[in-house]
Amino acid sequence: MKPSPAICVVGSINMDLVFRTPRMPVAGETISGHEFLQIAGGKGANQAVAAARQGARTTLVGCVGDDANGLQSLDGLKRDGIDINHINTISGCATGVAGIFVDDQARNCIVIAPGANARLTPDHVDNPALRKAQLLICQCETPVPTIQAAMEIAQRHGVEVVFNPAPAIDLPDAIFKLVNYLVVNETEATQISGVAVNSVDTARDAAQKLLARGVHCVLLTLGDQGVCVCSANEFHHIPAIKVQAVDTTAAGDTFVGAFATAIGQGLTALEAAREAQYSAALTVTRIGAQSSIPHRAEVEQFKASHS
Repeated sequence: MKPSPAICVVGSINMDLVFRTPRMPVAGETISGHEFLQIAGGKGANQAVAAARQGARTTLVGCVGDDANGLQSLDGLKRDGIDINHINTISGCATGVAGIFVDDQARNCIVIAPGANARLTPDHVDNPALRKAQLLICQCETPVPTIQAAMEIAQRHGVEVVFNPAPAIDLPDAIFKLVNYLVVNETEATQISGVAVNSVDTARDAAQKLLARGVHCVLLTLGDQGVCVCSANEFHHIPAIKVQAVDTTAAGDTFVGAFATAIGQGLTALEAAREAQYSAALTVTRIGAQSSIPHRAEVEQFKASHS
């Protein structure tokens, strides 16, 4: 039986309002969609759910509002066995909301209203769950000073850091020096590295730029071109797992949570990336964020059918 690593996730909690549409509307246009779904999401919550469903003992540190969306989000996290004792309810504030359009080509566009996520402070992250974890996962849907504070605490206590800088924003070099594993897609890698990423070769160039900023290992996801894993001495390209994509929402978050869990179970970065690919590939065959994230048994069955 695989070990259950202790993972602390510092990040966002949103309610996703999902519109299935034949295509993306243009400015000023009204179109008819296929359906509407309301699904729990937020990068922090998604990554926590992904880790928990792969067998990690997971704690989520974040903020929700004192509204129905906050209560619904907390209920869902509890059902997945996630420790919510460090999720703060902010009085008089709305829980974060994401409006998501998904077209018939499985592409998505997202607008986020951060709500309570913007109220997560460095004081919130200074807690025993982080100090005693094996790994910390962070993203960029909460304030940068809070992200940096969490990473600094992790470094002081020997906790490895998995960082997914999404949505991509300008970040100080001090943050990158605290990162063990940086997980980025083409868009994020392009913005952060300054290298236009559209192939395996350009991914290699971008990864080298990111390593130069102090990161120990870069994982660059390329959609249907697979994943690149790059460290100071190694570069590997793992081809994509072929599936019929329905919705790419939460695929990256699933990869991050599954990757961190595999690292916590003792796998190398290359081995963990291969494991995470299966989880992410299964995710894109389903609709929504947390509703699409697979459990370990499902991933094992999926692997057996694609080996």
